[in-house]
Amino acid sequence: MVYVGVLAQVLGIELDKIEQALSFHFKGKEAPIKSNMGVVRAAFDWAAQNLTKSDPYVVEPMDATSGYIMTDGNTAAALGAIYGGVQFAAWYPITPASSLAEALNVYLPKLRKTADGKHTYAVIQAEDELAAIGMAVGAGWAGLRAMTSTSGPGISLMTEYAGLAYFAEVPIVVWDIQRVGPSTGLPTRTAQGDLTQVYFLGHGDTNQVMLLPGSVQECFEFGWKAFDLAERLQMPVFVMSDLDLGMNQWMSKPFEYPDAPMDRGKVLWEEDLEKLNGIWARYKDVDGDGIPYRTLPGNRHPAAAYFARGTGHDENARYSEEPDNWENNLLRLKKKYETARGLVPRPVIDAVEGAQIGVIAFGSSTPAVEEARFLLRQEAGLKTDFLRLRALPCTPEVRQFVESHERVYVVESNRDGQLHQILTVALPDQATRLRSACHTDGLPLTARWVKDAILAQEVK
Repeated sequence: MVYVGVLAQVLGIELDKIEQALSFHFKGKEAPIKSNMGVVRAAFDWAAQNLTKSDPYVVEPMDATSGYIMTDGNTAAALGAIYGGVQFAAWYPITPASSLAEALNVYLPKLRKTADGKHTYAVIQAEDELAAIGMAVGAGWAGLRAMTSTSGPGISLMTEYAGLAYFAEVPIVVWDIQRVGPSTGLPTRTAQGDLTQVYFLGHGDTNQVMLLPGSVQECFEFGWKAFDLAERLQMPVFVMSDLDLGMNQWMSKPFEYPDAPMDRGKVLWEEDLEKLNGIWARYKDVDGDGIPYRTLPGNRHPAAAYFARGTGHDENARYSEEPDNWENNLLRLKKKYETARGLVPRPVIDAVEGAQIGVIAFGSSTPAVEEARFLLRQEAGLKTDFLRLRALPCTPEVRQFVESHERVYVVESNRDGQLHQILTVALPDQATRLRSACHTDGLPLTARWVKDAILAQEVK
């Protein structure tokens, strides 16, 4: 607080603004606000009496941010989940994801009460990450909109249940607020290093659906859209944020209320089963999109029950080791993943006339890439088009973007170019066009680094 007081005096920051910030930080608690402001005022007065200002820099109020809000991605994600109808959340503390569940605990009591004051949700701190996702899977099977949040080490522990949810076809949402790995790594630093882990999460032939928010606005948006996707597809949906986006304060336009009703997916109720004369199969592809129909506990029709299996099964959810049943089931799951391409958020593309070079990036790397594109044009005369990826699997726009450029740089914050690897697998015939520009040191990518990394390969 001594530093804050001195800086406020040197830069001309009004002390009432400092007090407002302290009040926000300490949630209006008088004792810590008063003690800290005492130190700030003392340091402010000392600086006024002992320091001579020799630079021209001052801070003054502006109205350029009128109509905007300040928030972090984890709070935005929690609010999005609430407005998306979250009913159950289980979590285990881990940096940098804890504040997402904590925000649920702050806002759910305010926003999700019945007229007589009863809560319409449950938030449980589990004994570990495996238990947390296990509870979410159980809640998702029971028909609740269920979620958990964690970071890379937690994802490692959650793998088994994630595979169960994929194969038994249970909808859940998992937020991965990425940090630096491997192992414990750097818990308080940022990276984008969990992509390949989550993309193939689970042993055997598994592909997971992933959303890639690029702003706090999208953290809110994907907070509710993830539930719609999970229930439509009947599978886990992973939202890949990171420490930089999740824990730091960002400026944003106010969040918009969901513009569509909740999509609960293919659920059969009593009247539906009556029309079918009770004849249905839990794991049968009726509509040709790979997505079967399900029933939920509480359905009173005598034909509603089925056995949710992580073991081999036929269309009727009966245990089976028959080769045809096994292969057909895996092929149906693959078809469902193909269906997801038409449901996930489309990329955002910024094209410049005459550009032959493309750039692909995602998430919190976006600001650095946007500034780097400006520097490339100003300093090197290099025009670039930019595709900001917002989801995996890739939508058709990604292939079209790669095909229309001589070279495409995939910019990301990890050591091995994980998105570059995924795109190479997804678009093998276009692999020679893709160039990796990856870097990780625990800090957000900078525009200068992105510019230099691209120019270094252009020179070759």
